[in-house]
Amino acid sequence: MKTKMILSFALLAMAGTAQAEGDVEEGKKTFERRCRACHMIQDDAGEAIQRGGRTGPNLFGVVGRTAGTEDGFRYRDSIVEAGEKGLVWDEASLEAYVQDPSGFLQEFLDDKSARSGMTFKLREGMEDVYAYLATFSN
Repeated sequence: MKTKMILSFALLAMAGTAQAEGDVEEGKKTFERRCRACHMIQDDAGEAIQRGGRTGPNLFGVVGRTAGTEDGFRYRDSIVEAGEKGLVWDEASLEAYVQDPSGFLQEFLDDKSARSGMTFKLREGMEDVYAYLATFSN
């Protein structure tokens, strides 16, 4: 019993200190150069953290969010379906998605006709962007 308690506390401590491995400052720079044209980061109170475009959804709280569920954004059917089938944005899924958005959805949904509204592809630096976005998520 004592061993189980110690193990439980150790796991909780590890979970509490888990962080994205990327560089937050580099992620901010990459976001400003590559993402801000289409995306903004606006907190729940409406305060702009990163002013940007509205072509893509607000990325405040994206880490841990079910895909296709940001209030007030009109998503394509494929991303909504992916969310309904359990896609939650974590480091691995976001990194794979931004490298090839439609290809990712086609594979996730096992549907060659699946399409993303995001045509931009980010080949490098997503681990840093993820670390930056994670600072605005629970």
